[in-house]
Amino acid sequence: MQPATHRVIAPADIPALRRRAYRIRRHALLMGEVQGQGYVGQALGIADVLAVAYFHAMNLRADDPEWEERDRFLLSIGHYAIALYAALIEAGVISESEIENYGSDDSMLPMSGMAAYTPGMEITGGSLGHGLGIGVGMALGLKRKQSHSRIFNLLSDGELNEGSTWEAAASAAHWKLDNLVAIVDVNDQQADDKSSSVLDYEPIADKWRAFGWTALRVNGNDIAALVEAFDSALESADGKPCVIICDTLMGRGVPLLEDRDKTHFIRVDEDEWRIALKQLDDTYAHSSHAAGSEHS
Repeated sequence: MQPATHRVIAPADIPALRRRAYRIRRHALLMGEVQGQGYVGQALGIADVLAVAYFHAMNLRADDPEWEERDRFLLSIGHYAIALYAALIEAGVISESEIENYGSDDSMLPMSGMAAYTPGMEITGGSLGHGLGIGVGMALGLKRKQSHSRIFNLLSDGELNEGSTWEAAASAAHWKLDNLVAIVDVNDQQADDKSSSVLDYEPIADKWRAFGWTALRVNGNDIAALVEAFDSALESADGKPCVIICDTLMGRGVPLLEDRDKTHFIRVDEDEWRIALKQLDDTYAHSSHAAGSEHS
């Protein structure tokens, strides 16, 4: 297969991407129900980002997760594994039947992501602050192989507390890694407090630009805005790595969970899972109807 001389970006089907995001959320809720707990708030918040990444921006083959020409999606924040599993299930990399095994002994879907267990899981994350450094190494390797594949690295606002993240950011700019796209999930929540209270990260975009990156900031729950941001990142060939800073809402699409004070790790009563699924279905049905009315 001859590599293309430039990246061809297909037009985005916004309604289809919204449906993908809804289904990613639903897969995550069903997995959470298996264990009665988990990092479901993050999965609901980042679902729109994953839908645009996997079903618009990335080049991959569901039947061949190790295809050499694939784009690589690195999950630096290993506890977001439930979100990535949901995207991989929706993409057909993992069978939907695996949902019922989530978090169980010998499951391919452990509660924290591990590359050795799960097809499509590129790295073992969880020791926060390491993912971007791995991404820099992979992007540099791809550059030296003259590959046109890209690295997408999802990290959290809490990982901006880690010095290793900024060392990696400086290295990426030094090596002119315009095949590297960092995605920062800004939900302003860590295990102990708000991220901005633990260590304020603002002005976040200016900081990345000061390190030599192209920085874009968007509403991470707005599919159209995300498509525009990812397209800008893919079209970039200025020698700069790109970061997409995504402001997201924990529990997005499920009012029951959106309204909770702390949603870093959620324990949901047995009867509430059905309520959460019903609320998600209602939210999607309402938003789809509204979108259809706007374009009729």
